[in-house]
Amino acid sequence: MSDRELPFGAYAPAGAIARILAATRALPVHGVGKTIGFGLRRLAMVLMGGKPLDVEAYGVKFRLFPYNNVCEGRILFFPRQFDEEERKLILERLTPDFRFVDVGANIGGYALAIAAKAGPDARVLAIEPLPDIFGRLVYNIRLNPFGNLKALELAVADKDGDMTLFVDQYNRGESSIKIIRTAEGNSVRVPVRKLLTVLRDEKFARVDALKLDVEGAEDIILETFFADAPESLYPGLIILQSTPSRWQIDVLGLIEANGYKKIAETRNNIVYERGLRAD
Repeated sequence: MSDRELPFGAYAPAGAIARILAATRALPVHGVGKTIGFGLRRLAMVLMGGKPLDVEAYGVKFRLFPYNNVCEGRILFFPRQFDEEERKLILERLTPDFRFVDVGANIGGYALAIAAKAGPDARVLAIEPLPDIFGRLVYNIRLNPFGNLKALELAVADKDGDMTLFVDQYNRGESSIKIIRTAEGNSVRVPVRKLLTVLRDEKFARVDALKLDVEGAEDIILETFFADAPESLYPGLIILQSTPSRWQIDVLGLIEANGYKKIAETRNNIVYERGLRAD
C-alpha cells in the first residue's frame, strides 16, 4: 500500500518525534532558537527514516515529506517561518467571494491556508507543474474537502503548449522552467499555459490576490500578462518571489507601471497592491 492510500493519522507524530515537533514549533524563529531548531529538525528526520508525518497547521491537515522540499520542512517544523506575514495580508482582505490564484503552489501551503479561512463562495486555484509534488498537493486537498479549491497540473509561462521543467532534486520547490542550478538531464516535459489563458479557461472575472513563486520565471509570466490581459483581471494583490538576479526585465518597474504600490517586503517576497493612493 502506498503512502497516499493510508488514511490521515497513519503517520501521526509519536514519542521523540512528537516532542521534537512541539519544541521546534515553540522555539523563537531567530538567533539561538533557530540554530537549536535546525539541530532538532535534523535529528527528527533521521528518526523518521524516510517516512512522512501527518500534522495540522493553519487549520489544515497535511501529510508532509520534508526530505527534498524546503516548503514541507518549514510547514512541519517551523510553520511560523512559512510566509506568515504574506498569508496574513491575504487573509486580511478576504471577502465572501474571494478569488486567489497560487502559481507555484507546491504542496498547498498557501492555497490550503487561504481555502480554510475563505467561505464556500470563494475560489482558490492552486497551480503546480511537478508531477510528484502535484500528487502530494492533491492528497492534501483531499484531506481537506473545503469545496472552494481546485488544483491544476501545469506550469505558467509566456506561451501555451509544453516546456521543459528543470527539476531540483535537493529542493523540489526550486524546480523551474529556467535553468538555475539543477543537474544536466534532470528534467521533465510539462504542459504550460499563459496566466491569462488559465484565468479565461477557469472563468475568473477578477483576481483578488495572486501569488507567484516560480523560481525566476516571474518576468516572462508578468510581461506577457500585462501586455495582453484586460485591467479587470489585474490582481488586487500580488505576492512575488524576489529573484531579480534571474529576471531579464525590470519586473518591479513593470508592476509599478501598471498601478501597483509596494506594501511589504519580507525575507523571500515582495507584496504589491493595486489602486492605493500615493503617500
